[in-house]
Amino acid sequence: MNVFWFIPTHGDSRYLGTFQGARPVNYDYMKQVAVAADTLGYDGVLLPTGRSCEDAWVVASSLIGATQKLKFLVAIRPGLSSPGLAVRMASTFDRLSNGRLLINIVTGGDQGELEADGVFAEHSERYEISDEFLRVWRATMAGEGGDAGYSFSGKHITVKGAKTLYPPLQKPYPPLYFGGSSPSAHALAAEQVDVYLTWGEPPAAVAEKIADMRARAAKYGRTVRFGIRLHVIVRETNDAAWKAAEELISYVDDDIIARAQNAFSKMDSVGQRRMAALHSGKRDKLEVSPNLWAGVGLVRGGAGTALVGDAATVVERMREYEAMGIDTFIMSGYPHLEESYRFAELVFPLLGKGHVVEGAHALSGPFGEVMANNLLPQAVPA
Repeated sequence: MNVFWFIPTHGDSRYLGTFQGARPVNYDYMKQVAVAADTLGYDGVLLPTGRSCEDAWVVASSLIGATQKLKFLVAIRPGLSSPGLAVRMASTFDRLSNGRLLINIVTGGDQGELEADGVFAEHSERYEISDEFLRVWRATMAGEGGDAGYSFSGKHITVKGAKTLYPPLQKPYPPLYFGGSSPSAHALAAEQVDVYLTWGEPPAAVAEKIADMRARAAKYGRTVRFGIRLHVIVRETNDAAWKAAEELISYVDDDIIARAQNAFSKMDSVGQRRMAALHSGKRDKLEVSPNLWAGVGLVRGGAGTALVGDAATVVERMREYEAMGIDTFIMSGYPHLEESYRFAELVFPLLGKGHVVEGAHALSGPFGEVMANNLLPQAVPA
């Protein structure tokens, strides 16, 4: 199981919908989150993309030297950049980070945001662009065409003699991650990507997606891995976790919810519509599946559900998804620095992950606070 954390480049707070408990997200803070994730033993971090975020490539590049093993899942957006530019950016990052780049293909679902960036293609056309973009990107990264380079003539993209003189360390290219819930998205993923990502829908809905993706990929003689994007609210007891969930949205009023849901309704993202349908903007039906809470999605776009419970409960729900074929969990929690520690301390031991192991003080010094100037902290039963 791979467990990723999240770099909150679009802001962070102790509560949603208010500046109460908020904090500035500057380089120092993002570095703290990245170093924590690296030190605690997370496999990687996701950096979001869009006009509400600091640029993912600039932020990720700035964090290479601050981390050692952490991988960075960074978005490429077909239609906003050319395949050639995206190839050079990815290859350079992969080389400078010693092979720690993962690529997240994002087609975009907010028409207003896309038009502000100069992209006026509608939903199906965006997937056509993404399909051609990926064919060129993959072929160029893999060195197809030899010395003459790779040439392609499509409906939206045409290149002649495309090549990279500085190939990536990961062969044939850094792994491609992709999420989308429409038939067009599934068709693209089945043929061209390595890891299909879903937002945190109830298990039955996720199982249906996985079955469809496997069947589609099999037609191309391919297999696809699967990942899921979830928030998490974990505490030492279930009661404490549910109390924390309620506190997270304690400043969210009905007007904010209505405004947010109205904005989401204008997006043409099938995945966003599925997220909104889980709760329909109502506070009284937020546990949409055992321990799967949709409160985040009342005001936050994209991933809108959280696993809520004590560590054993959260792990049980993760194992349910894992049994379906999910091998990558991209998690986050508010605020992201503290919750990266909380999740690692409570959940990682049950997953057999992380860098904190019993007896670590024998290698790195006392493990916990020394008592009475001489007594080492003692272990307690799990």
